[in-house]
Amino acid sequence: MVLKLAWRNIWRNKRRTGITLAMTIFAVVLSTLMMSIKEGVYENMISSTAGDFSGYAQVHSNGYWEDKSLDLAFELTDSLEQKITNTNNVEGFMPRVDGFALAAVDNVSKGSMVIGIDVEKEKTFHGLDKRVSEGTYLTANDDAIMIGDGLASHLKLTINDTLVLLGAGYHGMSAVGKYPIKAIVKFGSPELSKQLVFMPMKAAGMFFATDQLITTIVLKTKNSNNGINAANSLTQKLNEKYEVMNWKQMNPELVTMIEADKSEGYVFMFILYMVIGFGIFGTMLMMLAERKREFGVLVAVGMKRIKLSIMVWVEILTVSILGAILGLLAAFPVCYYFFTNPIQYGEEITEMAEEYGMEAVLRASLAPHLFLEQALIIAIIASVIAIYPFIKLQRINAVKEMRS
Repeated sequence: MVLKLAWRNIWRNKRRTGITLAMTIFAVVLSTLMMSIKEGVYENMISSTAGDFSGYAQVHSNGYWEDKSLDLAFELTDSLEQKITNTNNVEGFMPRVDGFALAAVDNVSKGSMVIGIDVEKEKTFHGLDKRVSEGTYLTANDDAIMIGDGLASHLKLTINDTLVLLGAGYHGMSAVGKYPIKAIVKFGSPELSKQLVFMPMKAAGMFFATDQLITTIVLKTKNSNNGINAANSLTQKLNEKYEVMNWKQMNPELVTMIEADKSEGYVFMFILYMVIGFGIFGTMLMMLAERKREFGVLVAVGMKRIKLSIMVWVEILTVSILGAILGLLAAFPVCYYFFTNPIQYGEEITEMAEEYGMEAVLRASLAPHLFLEQALIIAIIASVIAIYPFIKLQRINAVKEMRS
């Protein structure tokens, strides 16, 4: 009976219910959009600085990450390959030979990252071929290279031009070569695109004198969280000869930046929730003031105060949950719009973003937990606020309220 009365009371005064619903819907949409955009910024930062190139997890020889020395190159054995492929959350892997060289043409030069890649695996698991903006993708037997569009712009190079590479190879061997440019690739991180030089694994083995050895195994995972889980699982399988690192361990500065920004975001969200809470509390006080006489009459005719309190509590909770659900339905298309139509940063902010190696766009996230969390938080706020009328109606004076 209490539930039936609560439901009828909700729609008895449609204007009051509409105001409460509107307040809750607006709160859910606003808080969800804010968190969606912030989460989208974090995803963009992680993707631009880690996922687009280095992956969310890597395997190296122990100590390689600190020195980045080709002397710590290792062999990809069948046993190691089997352990990697049998690890949960790992969808594939990409062996690489990572080195550094001076890229030069005429009188212009720039320090570059020279990456030897398995062209087929990079194509299958990383979609590297889709990043080709000019020219054609490499084949395994090519004695040619692909370079980032930023590096091509800096050295004023285009397809079929020749680039000279000078560096140090395995165990101090000289690494010198001239390579035609077969393709130019574009990455979301402008800073990354100014350094990258890709060559097939066979050509890289000859350039760095590593032969069949590799320095890095990039693990392909669905997202950053899976990368962390995969790295933890694989660490338990491999011996001390290898180190398995997730994207957080490889990018500590990025993690620190995100955590600092999240702390600032929590302050703004707390202020927003306070405003939302007072808005819901205000509509609730309006409801109590309008229905004083009704409550007095109900108590006078014999309705127990505890049942009256529960009925009002259920009314407020039902309206809040209904508003949260409608808010979710209203928030999704708004967030989806900003996901498919990201906001481009202004010129000054674009330069700042590029300094950190990030793509200069503001894109919302569609992670399901964001929508559920905001709706749940608003529902909890409403439930806590509903405690006030619950307690107040326990002390109601029927005669006084009927005379008011």
